[in-house]
Amino acid sequence: MRRVAIPPRPDWRRRAEACGFQFHTINGAPYWDESAYYAFTLQQIERDLEDPTAELHQMALSLVDEVVDSDALMQRLAIPEAFRDYVAQSWRRRDPHLYGRLDLAYDGHGPAKLYELNYDTPTSLYEAAFFQWEWLENQRDRGALSQDADQFNAIHEALVERFGELASRLKPPMYFAAVGSSVEDQGTVAYLHDCAAQAGFPAGLMALEDIGIAQDGRFTDLDDVAIGSLFKLYPLEDLFADPFGMELLRSDLQLLEPAWKLILSNKGVLPLLWERHRGHPNLLEAHFEQGGELQPGWVRKPLFSREGANVDMRYADGRLLSESGPYLGPAIRQALHPLPAFDGRYPMVGSWVVGDHACGIGIREDDSPITHDSARFVPHAIVGSEPAGKFAIEA
Repeated sequence: MRRVAIPPRPDWRRRAEACGFQFHTINGAPYWDESAYYAFTLQQIERDLEDPTAELHQMALSLVDEVVDSDALMQRLAIPEAFRDYVAQSWRRRDPHLYGRLDLAYDGHGPAKLYELNYDTPTSLYEAAFFQWEWLENQRDRGALSQDADQFNAIHEALVERFGELASRLKPPMYFAAVGSSVEDQGTVAYLHDCAAQAGFPAGLMALEDIGIAQDGRFTDLDDVAIGSLFKLYPLEDLFADPFGMELLRSDLQLLEPAWKLILSNKGVLPLLWERHRGHPNLLEAHFEQGGELQPGWVRKPLFSREGANVDMRYADGRLLSESGPYLGPAIRQALHPLPAFDGRYPMVGSWVVGDHACGIGIREDDSPITHDSARFVPHAIVGSEPAGKFAIEA
Protein backbone atom coordinates (compact mmCIF):
# COMPACT_ATOMS: atom_id res chain seq x y z
CA MET A 1 0.00 0.00 0.00
CA ARG A 2 1.49 3.31 -1.11
CA ARG A 3 0.34 6.90 -1.37
CA VAL A 4 1.33 8.04 -4.85
CA ALA A 5 1.31 11.71 -5.87
CA ILE A 6 -0.23 12.41 -9.28
CA PRO A 7 -1.17 15.70 -11.00
CA PRO A 8 -4.90 16.41 -10.75
CA ARG A 9 -6.71 16.49 -14.07
CA PRO A 10 -7.11 20.14 -15.09
CA ASP A 11 -10.79 19.60 -15.91
CA TRP A 12 -11.77 17.35 -13.01
CA ARG A 13 -14.27 19.85 -11.54
CA ARG A 14 -16.06 20.15 -14.86
CA ARG A 15 -16.11 16.39 -15.22
CA ALA A 16 -17.41 15.97 -11.68
CA GLU A 17 -20.26 18.40 -12.20
CA ALA A 18 -21.12 16.86 -15.56
CA CYS A 19 -21.48 13.53 -13.74
CA GLY A 20 -23.74 15.07 -11.07
CA PHE A 21 -21.02 15.12 -8.39
CA GLN A 22 -22.09 18.46 -6.90
CA PHE A 23 -20.46 17.99 -3.48
CA HIS A 24 -16.87 17.61 -4.71
CA THR A 25 -16.16 20.77 -2.67
CA ILE A 26 -17.86 21.31 0.70
CA ASN A 27 -17.90 24.71 2.44
CA GLY A 28 -15.11 25.89 0.17
CA ALA A 29 -12.79 23.00 1.04
CA PRO A 30 -11.99 20.15 -1.35
CA TYR A 31 -13.76 16.90 -0.55
CA TRP A 32 -12.65 15.00 -3.64
CA ASP A 33 -8.82 14.97 -3.76
CA GLU A 34 -7.09 13.48 -6.80
CA SER A 35 -3.66 14.97 -6.13
CA ALA A 36 -2.71 11.45 -5.02
CA TYR A 37 -4.03 7.90 -5.07
CA TYR A 38 -3.50 4.87 -2.88
CA ALA A 39 -1.82 2.00 -4.70
CA PHE A 40 -2.48 -1.61 -3.70
CA THR A 41 -1.37 -4.97 -4.98
CA LEU A 42 -3.98 -7.54 -5.93
CA GLN A 43 -2.83 -9.74 -3.06
CA GLN A 44 -3.43 -6.94 -0.57
CA ILE A 45 -6.95 -6.37 -1.89
CA GLU A 46 -8.01 -10.00 -2.00
CA ARG A 47 -6.25 -11.34 1.08
CA ASP A 48 -6.32 -8.37 3.44
CA LEU A 49 -9.50 -6.46 2.51
CA GLU A 50 -12.01 -8.42 0.41
CA ASP A 51 -11.88 -11.76 2.23
CA PRO A 52 -11.87 -10.27 5.77
CA THR A 53 -14.77 -7.99 4.85
CA ALA A 54 -16.86 -10.97 3.77
CA GLU A 55 -15.98 -12.85 6.96
CA LEU A 56 -16.68 -9.90 9.28
CA HIS A 57 -20.02 -9.32 7.56
CA GLN A 58 -21.10 -12.90 8.20
CA MET A 59 -19.94 -12.68 11.82
CA ALA A 60 -22.04 -9.56 12.27
CA LEU A 61 -25.15 -11.13 10.72
CA SER A 62 -24.79 -14.15 13.02
CA LEU A 63 -24.79 -11.78 15.97
CA VAL A 64 -28.18 -10.30 15.02
CA ASP A 65 -29.91 -13.64 15.62
CA GLU A 66 -28.63 -13.63 19.19
CA VAL A 67 -29.42 -9.98 19.94
CA VAL A 68 -33.05 -10.04 18.79
CA ASP A 69 -33.77 -12.95 21.16
CA SER A 70 -32.24 -11.20 24.19
CA ASP A 71 -33.78 -8.24 25.93
CA ALA A 72 -30.57 -7.95 27.95
CA LEU A 73 -28.49 -7.50 24.79
CA MET A 74 -31.01 -5.01 23.39
CA GLN A 75 -30.59 -3.04 26.61
CA ARG A 76 -26.79 -3.17 26.38
CA LEU A 77 -27.10 -1.66 22.90
CA ALA A 78 -29.39 1.09 24.25
CA ILE A 79 -32.17 0.21 21.81
CA PRO A 80 -35.30 1.94 23.18
CA GLU A 81 -37.64 -0.52 24.88
CA ALA A 82 -40.63 0.68 22.85
CA PHE A 83 -38.88 -0.30 19.61
CA ARG A 84 -37.20 -3.57 20.58
CA ASP A 85 -39.97 -5.79 19.25
CA TYR A 86 -40.15 -3.65 16.10
CA VAL A 87 -36.42 -4.22 15.50
CA ALA A 88 -36.65 -7.92 16.32
CA GLN A 89 -39.62 -8.53 14.03
CA SER A 90 -37.85 -6.88 11.12
CA TRP A 91 -35.08 -9.48 11.47
CA ARG A 92 -37.43 -12.43 11.99
CA ARG A 93 -39.21 -11.46 8.78
CA ARG A 94 -35.78 -11.16 7.15
CA ASP A 95 -36.66 -7.69 5.86
CA PRO A 96 -34.25 -7.20 2.94
CA HIS A 97 -31.25 -4.92 3.18
CA LEU A 98 -29.21 -3.02 0.62
CA TYR A 99 -25.66 -2.14 1.63
CA GLY A 100 -23.15 -1.35 4.36
CA ARG A 101 -19.62 -0.06 4.89
CA LEU A 102 -16.97 -1.45 7.21
CA ASP A 103 -14.35 1.08 8.31
CA LEU A 104 -10.92 -0.54 8.49
CA ALA A 105 -7.45 0.50 9.58
CA TYR A 106 -4.92 -0.95 7.12
CA ASP A 107 -1.30 -0.15 6.32
CA GLY A 108 -0.49 -2.77 3.69
CA HIS A 109 1.15 -5.07 6.25
CA GLY A 110 -0.67 -7.38 8.60
CA PRO A 111 -4.41 -7.82 9.01
CA ALA A 112 -6.84 -4.95 8.58
CA LYS A 113 -8.54 -3.98 11.85
CA LEU A 114 -12.26 -3.25 12.12
CA TYR A 115 -12.97 0.20 13.56
CA GLU A 116 -16.75 0.09 13.16
CA LEU A 117 -19.69 -0.90 10.98
CA ASN A 118 -21.73 1.70 9.11
CA TYR A 119 -24.79 -0.38 8.27
CA ASP A 120 -27.72 2.05 8.55
CA THR A 121 -26.79 5.27 6.71
CA PRO A 122 -23.37 4.79 5.07
CA THR A 123 -22.29 7.65 2.81
CA SER A 124 -19.27 8.32 0.52
CA LEU A 125 -21.04 5.89 -1.81
CA TYR A 126 -21.28 7.77 -5.12
CA GLU A 127 -17.65 8.83 -5.05
CA ALA A 128 -16.55 5.25 -4.25
CA ALA A 129 -18.85 3.47 -6.69
CA PHE A 130 -18.81 5.84 -9.66
CA PHE A 131 -16.49 8.83 -9.68
CA GLN A 132 -13.28 7.10 -8.60
CA TRP A 133 -13.89 4.58 -11.41
CA GLU A 134 -14.37 7.48 -13.83
CA TRP A 135 -11.05 8.85 -12.55
CA LEU A 136 -9.31 5.51 -13.15
CA GLU A 137 -10.63 5.10 -16.69
CA ASN A 138 -9.75 8.68 -17.60
CA GLN A 139 -6.25 8.46 -16.13
CA ARG A 140 -5.62 5.26 -18.11
CA ASP A 141 -6.86 6.93 -21.29
CA ARG A 142 -4.59 9.93 -20.65
CA GLY A 143 -1.58 7.67 -20.01
CA ALA A 144 -1.17 8.85 -16.41
CA LEU A 145 -1.81 5.27 -15.27
CA SER A 146 -0.84 2.08 -17.07
CA GLN A 147 -3.49 0.26 -19.09
CA ASP A 148 -3.40 -2.69 -16.70
CA ALA A 149 -4.13 -0.53 -13.62
CA ASP A 150 -7.33 -1.72 -11.97
CA GLN A 151 -9.53 -0.94 -8.99
CA PHE A 152 -11.37 -2.99 -6.36
CA ASN A 153 -14.70 -1.57 -7.39
CA ALA A 154 -17.76 -3.51 -8.50
CA ILE A 155 -20.00 -1.42 -6.25
CA HIS A 156 -22.14 0.12 -9.00
CA GLU A 157 -22.82 -3.19 -10.72
CA ALA A 158 -23.62 -4.80 -7.36
CA LEU A 159 -26.10 -2.04 -6.49
CA VAL A 160 -27.94 -2.36 -9.78
CA GLU A 161 -28.09 -6.13 -9.39
CA ARG A 162 -29.28 -5.83 -5.80
CA PHE A 163 -32.10 -3.46 -6.74
CA GLY A 164 -33.17 -6.01 -9.32
CA GLU A 165 -33.36 -8.59 -6.53
CA LEU A 166 -35.24 -6.21 -4.22
CA ALA A 167 -37.88 -5.23 -6.78
CA SER A 168 -40.15 -8.14 -5.82
CA ARG A 169 -39.49 -7.81 -2.07
CA LEU A 170 -40.28 -4.14 -1.47
CA LYS A 171 -43.82 -2.77 -1.38
CA PRO A 172 -44.67 -0.13 -3.98
CA PRO A 173 -44.57 2.76 -4.30
CA MET A 174 -40.93 3.14 -3.32
CA TYR A 175 -39.29 6.46 -2.39
CA PHE A 176 -35.74 7.58 -1.70
CA ALA A 177 -35.49 10.38 0.87
CA ALA A 178 -32.87 12.46 2.67
CA VAL A 179 -32.74 15.80 4.45
CA GLY A 180 -33.49 18.42 1.81
CA SER A 181 -30.72 20.82 2.83
CA SER A 182 -27.89 18.26 2.73
CA VAL A 183 -26.21 18.38 -0.68
CA GLU A 184 -24.16 15.28 0.10
CA ASP A 185 -27.12 13.21 1.30
CA GLN A 186 -29.25 14.36 -1.61
CA GLY A 187 -26.46 13.37 -3.97
CA THR A 188 -26.28 9.92 -2.40
CA VAL A 189 -30.01 9.20 -2.67
CA ALA A 190 -30.11 10.57 -6.23
CA TYR A 191 -27.35 8.12 -7.14
CA LEU A 192 -29.19 5.20 -5.50
CA HIS A 193 -32.39 6.27 -7.26
CA ASP A 194 -30.50 6.09 -10.57
CA CYS A 195 -29.16 2.62 -9.71
CA ALA A 196 -32.71 1.45 -9.03
CA ALA A 197 -33.87 2.92 -12.34
CA GLN A 198 -31.09 1.04 -14.17
CA ALA A 199 -32.44 -2.14 -12.59
CA GLY A 200 -35.93 -1.33 -13.90
CA PHE A 201 -37.18 -0.59 -10.38
CA PRO A 202 -39.47 2.49 -10.42
CA ALA A 203 -39.15 4.80 -7.43
CA GLY A 204 -39.60 8.43 -6.43
CA LEU A 205 -37.36 11.03 -4.81
CA MET A 206 -38.39 13.41 -2.05
CA ALA A 207 -37.08 15.38 0.92
CA LEU A 208 -37.47 13.63 4.24
CA GLU A 209 -39.24 16.72 5.62
CA ASP A 210 -41.99 16.37 3.02
CA ILE A 211 -43.17 12.98 4.23
CA GLY A 212 -46.58 13.18 5.89
CA ILE A 213 -48.71 10.89 8.06
CA ALA A 214 -52.34 10.14 7.29
CA GLN A 215 -54.95 9.66 10.01
CA ASP A 216 -54.77 5.90 9.56
CA GLY A 217 -51.00 5.96 10.32
CA ARG A 218 -49.76 5.54 6.76
CA PHE A 219 -46.77 7.61 5.64
CA THR A 220 -47.60 9.68 2.57
CA ASP A 221 -45.95 11.63 -0.24
CA LEU A 222 -46.79 15.20 -1.28
CA ASP A 223 -49.87 13.95 -3.15
CA ASP A 224 -51.12 12.12 -0.02
CA VAL A 225 -50.39 8.77 -1.65
CA ALA A 226 -49.36 6.11 0.86
CA ILE A 227 -45.66 5.19 0.64
CA GLY A 228 -45.04 1.44 0.52
CA SER A 229 -41.26 1.36 0.95
CA LEU A 230 -38.82 4.07 1.97
CA PHE A 231 -35.06 4.34 1.68
CA LYS A 232 -34.33 6.96 4.32
CA LEU A 233 -30.80 8.35 4.58
CA TYR A 234 -31.43 9.35 8.18
CA PRO A 235 -30.21 7.63 11.37
CA LEU A 236 -32.82 5.25 12.67
CA GLU A 237 -31.89 6.01 16.28
CA ASP A 238 -32.69 9.68 15.63
CA LEU A 239 -35.99 8.71 14.04
CA PHE A 240 -36.84 6.59 17.09
CA ALA A 241 -36.10 9.56 19.36
CA ASP A 242 -38.52 11.79 17.44
CA PRO A 243 -42.30 11.70 18.12
CA PHE A 244 -42.71 11.31 14.38
CA GLY A 245 -40.86 8.00 14.62
CA MET A 246 -43.39 6.51 17.02
CA GLU A 247 -45.76 6.31 14.05
CA LEU A 248 -43.58 3.53 12.66
CA LEU A 249 -45.04 1.19 15.28
CA ARG A 250 -48.53 1.41 13.80
CA SER A 251 -47.50 1.80 10.18
CA ASP A 252 -46.88 -0.91 7.60
CA LEU A 253 -44.14 1.18 5.97
CA GLN A 254 -41.22 -0.98 4.81
CA LEU A 255 -37.85 0.59 5.57
CA LEU A 256 -34.65 0.26 3.61
CA GLU A 257 -32.33 -0.07 5.46
CA PRO A 258 -34.53 -2.29 7.69
CA ALA A 259 -34.86 -1.72 11.43
CA TRP A 260 -32.58 -4.66 12.28
CA LYS A 261 -29.65 -2.73 10.77
CA LEU A 262 -29.80 -0.54 13.93
CA ILE A 263 -28.10 -3.39 15.77
CA LEU A 264 -25.13 -3.44 13.41
CA SER A 265 -24.71 0.33 13.11
CA ASN A 266 -24.34 0.51 16.91
CA LYS A 267 -20.79 0.68 18.33
CA GLY A 268 -21.94 -1.82 20.95
CA VAL A 269 -21.64 -4.52 18.31
CA LEU A 270 -17.84 -4.21 18.64
CA PRO A 271 -17.55 -5.58 22.20
CA LEU A 272 -20.18 -8.20 21.39
CA LEU A 273 -18.11 -9.38 18.43
CA TRP A 274 -14.97 -9.41 20.57
CA GLU A 275 -16.68 -11.45 23.30
CA ARG A 276 -17.66 -14.08 20.72
CA HIS A 277 -14.51 -14.02 18.56
CA ARG A 278 -11.81 -13.06 21.05
CA GLY A 279 -8.41 -12.76 19.39
CA HIS A 280 -9.75 -12.68 15.83
CA PRO A 281 -7.03 -11.07 13.69
CA ASN A 282 -9.39 -8.44 12.21
CA LEU A 283 -10.97 -7.39 15.52
CA LEU A 284 -9.74 -4.98 18.17
CA GLU A 285 -10.36 -5.73 21.82
CA ALA A 286 -13.47 -3.82 22.88
CA HIS A 287 -15.65 -3.55 26.01
CA PHE A 288 -18.71 -1.69 27.16
CA GLU A 289 -17.55 1.29 29.21
CA GLN A 290 -17.85 1.02 32.97
CA GLY A 291 -16.90 4.64 33.60
CA GLY A 292 -13.72 6.05 35.10
CA GLU A 293 -10.60 7.53 33.53
CA LEU A 294 -9.76 6.50 29.98
CA GLN A 295 -6.58 4.49 30.26
CA PRO A 296 -3.65 4.78 27.83
CA GLY A 297 -3.95 2.64 24.73
CA TRP A 298 -7.73 2.96 24.44
CA VAL A 299 -10.40 4.83 22.48
CA ARG A 300 -13.82 5.81 23.82
CA LYS A 301 -16.75 5.91 21.35
CA PRO A 302 -20.42 6.61 22.16
CA LEU A 303 -22.73 3.86 20.90
CA PHE A 304 -24.37 6.07 18.29
CA SER A 305 -21.59 8.54 17.44
CA ARG A 306 -20.78 9.42 13.83
CA GLU A 307 -17.98 11.07 11.83
CA GLY A 308 -15.49 11.06 14.72
CA ALA A 309 -17.64 13.22 17.01
CA ASN A 310 -17.28 12.66 20.79
CA VAL A 311 -14.38 10.25 20.28
CA ASP A 312 -11.60 10.27 22.91
CA MET A 313 -8.27 8.67 22.05
CA ARG A 314 -5.70 8.07 24.82
CA TYR A 315 -2.24 7.20 23.55
CA ALA A 316 0.19 4.88 25.34
CA ASP A 317 2.29 7.90 26.38
CA GLY A 318 -0.74 9.54 28.05
CA ARG A 319 -1.59 12.05 25.30
CA LEU A 320 -5.32 12.60 24.82
CA LEU A 321 -6.94 13.42 21.49
CA SER A 322 -10.55 14.40 22.04
CA GLU A 323 -13.36 15.53 19.74
CA SER A 324 -16.48 17.37 20.83
CA GLY A 325 -19.93 16.66 19.46
CA PRO A 326 -23.59 16.05 20.19
CA TYR A 327 -23.46 12.34 21.04
CA LEU A 328 -23.95 11.51 24.70
CA GLY A 329 -25.11 8.38 26.47
CA PRO A 330 -23.38 5.00 26.89
CA ALA A 331 -20.08 4.27 25.19
CA ILE A 332 -17.60 1.53 24.43
CA ARG A 333 -13.84 1.35 24.79
CA GLN A 334 -11.82 -0.08 21.93
CA ALA A 335 -8.12 -0.91 21.99
CA LEU A 336 -6.11 1.86 20.32
CA HIS A 337 -4.85 0.89 16.87
CA PRO A 338 -3.88 4.16 15.15
CA LEU A 339 -4.43 4.71 11.47
CA PRO A 340 -1.26 4.59 9.36
CA ALA A 341 0.31 7.96 8.58
CA PHE A 342 1.39 8.79 5.04
CA ASP A 343 3.29 12.08 5.17
CA GLY A 344 0.94 13.42 7.85
CA ARG A 345 -2.23 12.07 6.23
CA TYR A 346 -4.32 9.33 7.81
CA PRO A 347 -6.34 7.08 5.45
CA MET A 348 -9.37 5.07 6.54
CA VAL A 349 -10.45 2.25 4.24
CA GLY A 350 -14.19 1.97 3.78
CA SER A 351 -14.96 -1.54 2.56
CA TRP A 352 -18.36 -1.90 0.91
CA VAL A 353 -20.83 -4.74 1.17
CA VAL A 354 -23.85 -4.80 -1.15
CA GLY A 355 -26.40 -7.42 -0.23
CA ASP A 356 -24.03 -9.91 1.37
CA HIS A 357 -21.06 -9.49 -0.97
CA ALA A 358 -17.83 -7.53 -0.49
CA CYS A 359 -17.50 -5.51 -3.68
CA GLY A 360 -15.15 -2.51 -3.37
CA ILE A 361 -13.42 0.11 -1.28
CA GLY A 362 -13.23 3.88 -0.90
CA ILE A 363 -10.64 5.80 1.11
CA ARG A 364 -11.24 8.84 3.30
CA GLU A 365 -8.13 10.76 4.31
CA ASP A 366 -7.85 13.18 7.23
CA ASP A 367 -5.08 15.34 8.66
CA SER A 368 -5.98 13.92 12.08
CA PRO A 369 -5.89 10.35 13.42
CA ILE A 370 -9.64 10.78 14.06
CA THR A 371 -11.61 10.75 10.80
CA HIS A 372 -14.04 13.69 10.66
CA ASP A 373 -16.93 14.53 8.34
CA SER A 374 -14.51 16.89 6.55
CA ALA A 375 -12.13 14.05 5.59
CA ARG A 376 -11.22 14.01 1.91
CA PHE A 377 -11.98 11.20 -0.50
CA VAL A 378 -8.85 9.92 -2.31
CA PRO A 379 -9.10 7.34 -5.13
CA HIS A 380 -7.22 4.07 -5.26
CA ALA A 381 -5.77 1.74 -7.90
CA ILE A 382 -4.45 -1.80 -8.07
CA VAL A 383 -0.98 -1.69 -9.58
CA GLY A 384 1.50 -4.55 -9.52
CA SER A 385 1.50 -7.83 -7.65
CA GLU A 386 3.93 -7.31 -4.79
CA PRO A 387 4.01 -4.56 -2.15
CA ALA A 388 6.71 -1.94 -2.70
CA GLY A 389 7.43 -1.08 0.91
CA LYS A 390 5.68 0.24 3.99
CA PHE A 391 4.40 3.83 3.91
CA ALA A 392 6.22 4.65 0.66
CA ILE A 393 5.60 8.13 -0.70
CA GLU A 394 6.18 8.74 -4.41
CA ALA A 395 6.60 12.22 -5.88
